[in-house]
Amino acid sequence: MKSTLGSKIFDTINIVGLVGLAAVTVLPFFYVIAGSFASESEITARSFFLWPHQFVTDSYDYIFATNTFLRSLIVTICVTAVGTVIQVALTLTMAYPLSKRYLPGRNIMLNLVIFTMVFSGGMIPTYLIVRELGMLNTYWALILPLAINPFYLIIVKNFFQELPEELQEAGRIDGCSEIGVFWRIVLPLSKPIIATFALFYSVAIWNDFMSPLLYIDDTSKWTLQMFVRQVTVSADMANTMGQLDPNYIPPEQGLKFAVIVVATVPILLFYPFLQKHFAKGILIGSVKG
Repeated sequence: MKSTLGSKIFDTINIVGLVGLAAVTVLPFFYVIAGSFASESEITARSFFLWPHQFVTDSYDYIFATNTFLRSLIVTICVTAVGTVIQVALTLTMAYPLSKRYLPGRNIMLNLVIFTMVFSGGMIPTYLIVRELGMLNTYWALILPLAINPFYLIIVKNFFQELPEELQEAGRIDGCSEIGVFWRIVLPLSKPIIATFALFYSVAIWNDFMSPLLYIDDTSKWTLQMFVRQVTVSADMANTMGQLDPNYIPPEQGLKFAVIVVATVPILLFYPFLQKHFAKGILIGSVKG
């Protein structure tokens, strides 16, 4: 088809607009990366730059040598890994039976799930429940209260409903139990949706700031996001960084930038491994067939 003048103008406006949005999103992150390698004087003198005049790694050397940062990084990695496995497992095991129309009480349970998407108990009731369950100052408080996202659950349920029932019937005829059908037939066909929501859950746990702020008082159990928050708002850098060397404090702004970069890059590196499943997984199950 021959492009008309109107379509060319429309495409040009779209390209310019998308490039502008991309620049607004990416340039601040590049500035943070550049600032993490810049000296304090350069950060103060230059309001914005994407390439420092002189590369220095003092901030990175400092934070990687501190027990506080390394401990919070390990805590975050472990909580993210365990939490993702638990949340994905609970979502899949709840979505599968809800995808069966013959399940007794199915409509009631679905309505309860949808109800939680519209109304929630709020921060104070949730805190009281976590406290009564004895999960304060434990890592379970960062995982279990948000273990199943109802929106994700609905999408996974719709995905399971679209799987060919004939394959599952064939498994039952061959002697598979319902658990065997789920494990041997349904899950191998569900790799795109599993990869997609594993990514969603892991990003949510990694970036979660409110839960550790509410439930974790012990600084030895800080997650990386709590550490980043403390570094960015604290005026006493030596105290925050574990008092590595009382006579040396790295550039304050450079240290903040370096901590933000280190807290962001790991989850960005995780995405390429799931990228091939991401687009397919987010679309499958989102449209009722």
